[in-house]
Amino acid sequence: MPQPSLRPALLPHLPSWIGIGCGWLIAHLPWACYRPLAWLLARLMRLLMRERGHIARTNIRLCFPEWDEAAQENLWRDSFDSMAFSLFEFARGWWGNLRPADTLTPVSGLDRLKQAQACGKGVLLVSAHLMTLEYCVKILAGHVAIGGMYRPFDSAAFEWSVRQGRRAYTDSMYTREELRAVLRHLKAGGILWFAPDQETRRGDSMFVPFFGNPAWSLTSTHQLAKLSGAAVMPFFHRRKTDGGYELEIGEILEDFPGDDPATDTTRIMALFEAMIRRCPEQYLWLHARFKRQPGGKSPY
Repeated sequence: MPQPSLRPALLPHLPSWIGIGCGWLIAHLPWACYRPLAWLLARLMRLLMRERGHIARTNIRLCFPEWDEAAQENLWRDSFDSMAFSLFEFARGWWGNLRPADTLTPVSGLDRLKQAQACGKGVLLVSAHLMTLEYCVKILAGHVAIGGMYRPFDSAAFEWSVRQGRRAYTDSMYTREELRAVLRHLKAGGILWFAPDQETRRGDSMFVPFFGNPAWSLTSTHQLAKLSGAAVMPFFHRRKTDGGYELEIGEILEDFPGDDPATDTTRIMALFEAMIRRCPEQYLWLHARFKRQPGGKSPY
């Protein structure tokens, strides 16, 4: 994995280093501390994150119009609870260790993932932005060598620190600008985790349905599969009510990629919608997914 040659200096990035230090301490707290701390943090976030809270409410209203107002509001509240807990999972993923029990978490479909790799193909694991993503990728990395694509942090200190943490369990990490390196990884038979469900101004995108609404969506899964010859497999992960985790590798997508990027991207978004419906409170609703619309008017 490419790394910055030098750690960013302390004083110019002091606020970031303080945040990293707090994250490291949180990552080494006993797991039992996380639930009460998350309970408090979720209430603080609901109070302070007014703008993002409005975006989340709008997303939920757009995606679940068949639900009554009380059900939508319950999902909104539960999503903050899940997000607050996920911050502790992220800290554990970057700077701490898995719980001993989580190292034994079974991965449904792991055999089919290994069989796909044994055929000499790379594998593109596609997933939605479920909030367990960092911790569950770390669990999966205990079973197979895996790389990932990600968006770099604006803070040089956070970028350096998180990449250092990910080095302990990933095979490689790539920004979305490192296309050639990604293709080399896949063509060499590597596994790559990828979550192309958010709106972005970079990369080829088009409007396809998402929860029945037009959503500006990356065609990257189609493009990467076409250029690399990699198999595409869904990767579902969630936090269970008993405190454990569920990880599932789906079947290889048949006849993918096809000739039409719109058809393939619609398939991928439908997969993500099905994943989200299995644990809607664990999806990142704070992202302005429908900001760009065909008529130009944002629902937010």
